[in-house]
Amino acid sequence: ECTDASPGHFATTGSTEQTACREGSFANGTRNDACELCPEGYYQDQPAAAACVRCAAGKFCPVGSSRELDAQCEAGTYARLTDRSGDPECLDCPAGSSCGGGAAPPSECSPGSFAATAGLSECASCAGGTYQGESNATSCLPCVEGSYCAEGASAPLPCVAGSYSTATNLTAAGECTDASPGHFATTGSTQQTACAKGSYTNETRQGECTPCPGGTYQDKGGKTECKACLQGHYCAVGAAAALPCEAGSYSNRTDLESAGDCEVCPQGHACTTGTVVPRACRAGSFSLGSGNAECEPCKAGTYQSDAGAADCVPCGLGSFCPVGASLELPAACELGTYANATDDDGDPDCFDCPAGSSCPGGAARPTQCAVGTIAPTERMEACDKCAGGTYQNDTGATSCRACEAGSYCAKGAAAPLPCEKGTFTNATDLTAASEC
Repeated sequence: ECTDASPGHFATTGSTEQTACREGSFANGTRNDACELCPEGYYQDQPAAAACVRCAAGKFCPVGSSRELDAQCEAGTYARLTDRSGDPECLDCPAGSSCGGGAAPPSECSPGSFAATAGLSECASCAGGTYQGESNATSCLPCVEGSYCAEGASAPLPCVAGSYSTATNLTAAGECTDASPGHFATTGSTQQTACAKGSYTNETRQGECTPCPGGTYQDKGGKTECKACLQGHYCAVGAAAALPCEAGSYSNRTDLESAGDCEVCPQGHACTTGTVVPRACRAGSFSLGSGNAECEPCKAGTYQSDAGAADCVPCGLGSFCPVGASLELPAACELGTYANATDDDGDPDCFDCPAGSSCPGGAARPTQCAVGTIAPTERMEACDKCAGGTYQNDTGATSCRACEAGSYCAKGAAAPLPCEKGTFTNATDLTAASEC
């Protein structure tokens, strides 16, 4: 019926109460009559403990330790408690780490440093021109092209814009090569790049090229300046070629920036693509209004004898004007016919002279028969006089009228003449006064 001592406590024979184990000892389980000392390599800094705690690496703990004791290892070594005695071993610091001695554990080399061999107390910085981006390194890496690596670099730093490099041992940005005029280099470049067409740079150490300003162009790469635009052309910003003024416009300037800067071709002129000076329409052609690319030939039945004309002149009657005529051409019609230049082709047709008119041929128009004359049929080259005993008082007649009673009508009479005093007649075919 006596009470068992609990873990971490003990009770001797005849005890009236249990006693807690002191620091550095322990009692595992119940019904213990004594506490055990912590073995080598273990310690216990609390009373009434049921177990001891493993001594940390770099510390040592003899039998019955109530605390961890610091190791006293030399620089370049570190303490590791693996032996059963609890007394730490001082081991050589591993490669890739540094050991300051004492109780400190190995410290991995940080990026930018290394420890090539074991037993080092400090990590060495990577030399200029090399780098190391990992921890626990045993060597450094060569710097990369297009970059530089200062002493202790954990990563390559790119050559700044405007410079480049193919070397792998640069230590500073100033060792990168400057881009030459006509070229550029972006950040981290391994070579310079020629300026593209339409751009230039006239300075060194440029990270980009400048577009050619409006009114200029550059049709080759790697240049240090741009060219003035060409006459009859325009050049937008960054132009790699001069673009011609559109048909219907022109320019003799060399600084145009857009098609809208070209001038409108004037009336009476033509401007093909890329025109420098408007071309006046030649005789026989015209250009109505402004902004024309081509002159139009005069249509059939019209002509134009002047250059730079805005329209054509209708061909005169009795003349003919083919397409593109620069002058009126006389017709050559036969006797009894006449020319009429009203057809689409401008080449005159020779028409039969109408009855009541005469046509002498050539370019002459029909002429109505005068009073006292007639043309009874078509194609007459001259009008006939009315025969004696007839007359005609109208023009353009095709027949004569019988003379009137009380009158006589001589050949070609335009009106009846009355019989003289003292004479008379009721006939209508008298030709002279003596016939009354």
